[in-house]
Amino acid sequence: MQKLAFEPSWDKALPAKDRQIIEEAFQNHNIANEPIIELTPLWQARNYRGELLITVLVHNFSHDVFSFNNTKLCYIENEEIIAQHTFTIPALTLNPEISMPWAFIFPVESIVKKANLENGKLEFIHP
Repeated sequence: MQKLAFEPSWDKALPAKDRQIIEEAFQNHNIANEPIIELTPLWQARNYRGELLITVLVHNFSHDVFSFNNTKLCYIENEEIIAQHTFTIPALTLNPEISMPWAFIFPVESIVKKANLENGKLEFIHP
């Protein structure tokens, strides 16, 4: 059975409002019928350095541990690629049947188009 988990530093620092949004997104997400990794959008922002912060709920519906090791992702708005980057995140390892929120930071140099920060989504780039 799929469970929601929080990385320890998130668990301590997460405001109640954001926790509620994450819990509702988890409750409202349909469980996949196949062993896959899914990314549910939560919110998008830009930091003071101009980087894109894309927060998603990462769902590991598989029966295997999943980690982001040289994993290519792209941020898309209106079917257009806004940014793409390769992520290696040792702190983000998901056990089977776990969903966890995470913010992916796209460096300025990975941004190829201006972001509206509305209705965006993250997708895996498969070789």
